[in-house]
Amino acid sequence: MKHPVVRRARKLAKGLTGKDIFPTTEQIEAFCGDMYHSDPVAERFVDEVFHGAIGSEAGRAMLKQALDHGIGRVESPPEAMVELFREFEDVPEWVDPEIVEAGAQVWRRWGTFLFSVAGGETLEMYTEAAVATPLSLAGGYAGDNALRRFLETAKFWIDVSQPHALLTPGSQGRATAMMVRVMHVAVRRGVAKHPEWDESRWGYPISQAYQLLTLAGGSVVPALALWGVGVQTTRGEINSLIHFQRYMGYLLGIRNTWYPETIADTLRLLALVSATRSHDAGEHGAELIESFPRAFAPRKGHTGLQRVREQYNGAIYAAYSRLFMFPTTYARYDMPNALPGIAWILLRYPLVFAIETLRRVPVIGRVHEKWMVAHRENWYRAQMADREAEFNASGALRR
Repeated sequence: MKHPVVRRARKLAKGLTGKDIFPTTEQIEAFCGDMYHSDPVAERFVDEVFHGAIGSEAGRAMLKQALDHGIGRVESPPEAMVELFREFEDVPEWVDPEIVEAGAQVWRRWGTFLFSVAGGETLEMYTEAAVATPLSLAGGYAGDNALRRFLETAKFWIDVSQPHALLTPGSQGRATAMMVRVMHVAVRRGVAKHPEWDESRWGYPISQAYQLLTLAGGSVVPALALWGVGVQTTRGEINSLIHFQRYMGYLLGIRNTWYPETIADTLRLLALVSATRSHDAGEHGAELIESFPRAFAPRKGHTGLQRVREQYNGAIYAAYSRLFMFPTTYARYDMPNALPGIAWILLRYPLVFAIETLRRVPVIGRVHEKWMVAHRENWYRAQMADREAEFNASGALRR
C-alpha cells in the first residue's frame, strides 16, 4: 500500500470514480485471515472415517451411498458423516435457486470456451508458491499428468453446471462436488506436513482464501476475458455466475469470512492479489505453466483424425495461454508457438460474435446451448479415451 505506484493509482481512481481500486481494510483482513482457515467439518469426516476403523475403501463406498440415496440410507453412519451431510444438505437462506440455475446456464452456454479460458488464466497464478507448491507436490498438473488432471477438472465443471444439478439431491454435480471436497482434505493434509510448505508465509494449503480466488476465476475473470474472443456475457449473467459460484463453493466447503458479491468487489480483490504477488514459485511454477499447453499436443502413435484433433487442441490451448497471461509473465517461460492458434481465433471472431448476438433470441439461444453442451461432452469424451475421472482422495504426493 505504501509503494509510490500503488498510491498514485489509488489516488487517481478515487479522483475519477470516488472508489478505491482495492477492498476495504476490513475486507483485506478477512481475506488474509482466511489463508489460515480450512474445512474442519470435512477434515473431521476424513479423520474418523477414512483414517479410522472404517478405512478409506469402505468409507468411500459409504460416501457414495449417501450421495446417491441420502444419509438416511446409510446404516449407522458415524457422527462425523452425519455432521458433514447435515451441512451439505442444508441450503443457506441466501441461496436463490433461479439465480444459481442462471449461472449454471452461462457455463453450459460457454461450452469448451470455459475449459480454454480457465486453463489459460490459471497459469498466471502458478507463479505463486502458495498456489504452485500443493499442485507440484501432488503432481496432478505437472508433466505427463497435466492433461489427465485438467480433464478431471473439466469433468467437475461439466457435472456442477448440468441443469439444476447443484440443488437436486442425488445429482452427479453434488456428488462430484463432495468428492472434490474430500480430495482437497487429503491433499491439504499431505502438503501441510511436507517440509517444502511454509505455513508462516502461505497459510494453510488450499485455504479458504485461495479457494475464493478459484471462484473468482470461474465467474468475473473468464466472463470479461471471453469478450476478447467474441463470447458475450452480460452484467446480469456475470452477477448470476457470482451467485452460482458462491453456492458451488458452499458445497465444496468454502466458508469465506468475506465473499465479494458484486463485479466491482471481485475486481478489487483481484487487483489486491495482482499487486501483492511474489513470483516465488520458481522451477515448480515453471513446470506447471509449461506442462499445460504441451499436454494437448499430438501424442506418439496417434494418426488420422485423432492426430488432427490433437494438433488443433494443441494450437488453441497454446493460443489461450498466450492471450490470458500477462505478456511479462508469459515471456519468462518456454511456451509453444501460439501464432497458428491466435490466427484462427482472429479469423473466427466475427462468426463467434455473430452467433453470440443471435443467441439472445430465445429460440436460437436454446438451440445454441444444446449444441455447446453436446460439444463439450464430445470433447471431454474424446480426450478421456474411455477413462473415467477418479478424484483420488489418497493425498499421496510425488515427492
